[in-house]
Amino acid sequence: MGRTWRHSAAAVVAGTLLAWGLGTGGTPAAAAVACPSGVESDFNGDGVRDTAIADPEATVDGVRQAGEIHVVYGGGKGSLTLSQALDAVPGGPETGDRYGYSLAVYDADLDGCSDLVVGAPYEDVGTVPDAGWVHLIYGSTAGLNAGGKAVKEFVQGTDKPLGGGAEAEDWVGYAVAAGKTSAGQPYLLIGSPGESIGTIEDAGGFYYVGGTAQTVTLTHQDTETGGAVAGVAEQDDRFGSSLAATPTHFAVGTPGEAIGTTAFAGGVAYFNHTLTSGYPKPLGGLAQDQDVISGAEEAGDQFGDAIAMVPYRASGATSTTESLLAVGVPGEDLSTTVDAGAVQVFKLAANGTFTQTAWIDQNTADVDQESEAGDFFGKRLAAVNTSPNATSTATTTRLAVGVPGEESSEEHMEKGGVQIVPLVGAPGASDQWIDPGYGIPGVPAPRQLAGLSLAATPSLLYVGMPYGPAEARAVHGFPWNVASGGAPTVTIRPGEGGLPATGVAFGTTVR
Repeated sequence: MGRTWRHSAAAVVAGTLLAWGLGTGGTPAAAAVACPSGVESDFNGDGVRDTAIADPEATVDGVRQAGEIHVVYGGGKGSLTLSQALDAVPGGPETGDRYGYSLAVYDADLDGCSDLVVGAPYEDVGTVPDAGWVHLIYGSTAGLNAGGKAVKEFVQGTDKPLGGGAEAEDWVGYAVAAGKTSAGQPYLLIGSPGESIGTIEDAGGFYYVGGTAQTVTLTHQDTETGGAVAGVAEQDDRFGSSLAATPTHFAVGTPGEAIGTTAFAGGVAYFNHTLTSGYPKPLGGLAQDQDVISGAEEAGDQFGDAIAMVPYRASGATSTTESLLAVGVPGEDLSTTVDAGAVQVFKLAANGTFTQTAWIDQNTADVDQESEAGDFFGKRLAAVNTSPNATSTATTTRLAVGVPGEESSEEHMEKGGVQIVPLVGAPGASDQWIDPGYGIPGVPAPRQLAGLSLAATPSLLYVGMPYGPAEARAVHGFPWNVASGGAPTVTIRPGEGGLPATGVAFGTTVR
């Protein structure tokens, strides 16, 4: 496929299918006395969750697809718009940067306020096109980017945090993931799926940024520190295209992995956070050519194109040291149904062994809907464990599966939808289905691609609707155990609550 991987989220499916940076109408978040510890996505330290919503296709200062991010502070404390047009945000708006293409949230400096990670994989670095970079924007009691701490830049270069040299189409920041290890140390993962390893183009890699010191190492499939990484660096592997993590483990998707001569069959490597000379420890790999994994490697399956991971505690266990990993296989053919898609779920033990626990598709017993060609079931995934310190159940561990190619009729082609299933037990025992006009507000329309934007919080599943009719574009928050067709409990729209009414693809990415 060469070096032409630049795409919008829609094209993937439809191809087969600062000081303050207040935006228009924004108001500052009320200051808290101190940042409380343990509140997820709390940028201003008031104990209430905040929401970051990206529009990477937004026009900024007249520059198309420069990208911007809208932060909605919880508790009605206003909103903030971040872009590279702000003096306090490094760089400047450039055509096609797509600032906010990826987002992650964690407490990088352990001050109790959450910090925002922003990926711009199509950012030019100097004269090097699409090298990509990542910003770490710090939270404070006064809000994001308002506590006097400069934005941290993760960019390639001999004198830069990521080291090496910027190369064309490395796509640094295509995927990001972050959190805190079981030992309480912050970590950040930065995918660079276009990274060349020697002369091997688009082999890919990822950067592990560890601890408050933010020590950086680059890992790829030919790295051998603390053990061998699954797979071998090959052209178009695109290792680092997807990332997911828990305090115990993390996983890296390689959707372009060739299995023998089967191109783009895909694979996933998984690690723990134990560092040797800064490198995380490889534990193993997953692919459909393994006897203990269902399915068979097929061209274009793209196993690992999307991944999601949550902590898992078995019955009788006294600590949470295992993880559940969901792997999307959006190009999976089900018999003669081409690109119907599937999801496979694995349990990862603390020692690195794995067990497949489920195969899920829309033909699975009692699962709502039915598999159709071009559904791309599993193109996006989001998962939650609402009680990570208790025995995991079908109620507490839930998985949302994006099905952006779903259509109800020729009139509503690629309308899309979202399947919500348990991660423990039979997938069809408590699954739910929502789509435009059935749970997701608005009327069905072609090319809405519902399910292409998903985000998990402990209380809500966020579904972004960046495409389709302008009046239906919004971000909706659903309870994880919503009934099929149930309504959202939270809706965030452009032009409401102080948010600007402008934008192109509001809700492409949500955290």
